[in-house]
Parts: sequence; C-alpha cells; structure tokens
Amino acid sequence: QVQLVESGGGLVQAGGSLRLSCAASGRTFSNYVIVWFRQAPGKEREFVGAITWSGSNTHYADSVRGQFTISRDNAKNTVYLQMNSLKPEDMAVYYCAAARSGNFYAGSPKSAAYDYWGQGTQVTVSS
Repeated sequence: QVQLVESGGGLVQAGGSLRLSCAASGRTFSNYVIVWFRQAPGKEREFVGAITWSGSNTHYADSVRGQFTISRDNAKNTVYLQMNSLKPEDMAVYYCAAARSGNFYAGSPKSAAYDYWGQGTQVTVSS
C-alpha cells in the first residue's frame, strides 16, 4: 500500500520557521511529482509548490517563492517543505500529494490527477 505521511507541523511564532516532511512508502516515485498544497479555514486548497522525484525541477506559487523551499531526500523517500518568515496568512493544513509527471505537466497543478494524498499537518502561526 502506498502512503504519504506529512509531519513537522506545529505552532510557530510569526517570523519563525518550520520544516515539513512528506514521507512516501510503498513504491519508488521516480516518475512522479510531489506537490504541496495548503488549505486555510474557509479557503479553498491552494497550490504551494512541487518537486520532481528525480531531476532538478521545482515549482513554487508566486505567494511563497523566495519564502519556502522544497527539497527531497531520495534515500529517505522524503520531500521537505522549508518554510521561513512565517506569517499568520501561512496558517493552514498542509498536504502533500503525488501525481504522475505526465498528469502533472498536462495541466495546472490544481487540476492534475493525484494518485496519492497525505492526511495533512497543521501549521499554526501566532502573532
């Protein structure tokens, strides 16, 4: 069974940093794109960024470019979302998802077909 498990969320002061992890199990993801989304209360799910499991391609939403960084550790089957300079607006449940590369690049990140989703991890930013 394939699983994606997010971790690393919690409470952080505004201006602080968190690193979220998305750990994958059950298969290799060499032909996949791992995508981070977030959803704040009362808001629709928002694309944050993405990284190819192999290669060097990363993608970021304009809202977080320069603030968040996505990286991966293939040996650990884990993708990371480093979040710096956190603001209350960043408070949300953060999800990771996996899409086949062809599906991901065929359309927008929001409309892509995702094969796997994690359960989410809560990020709370206090002022």
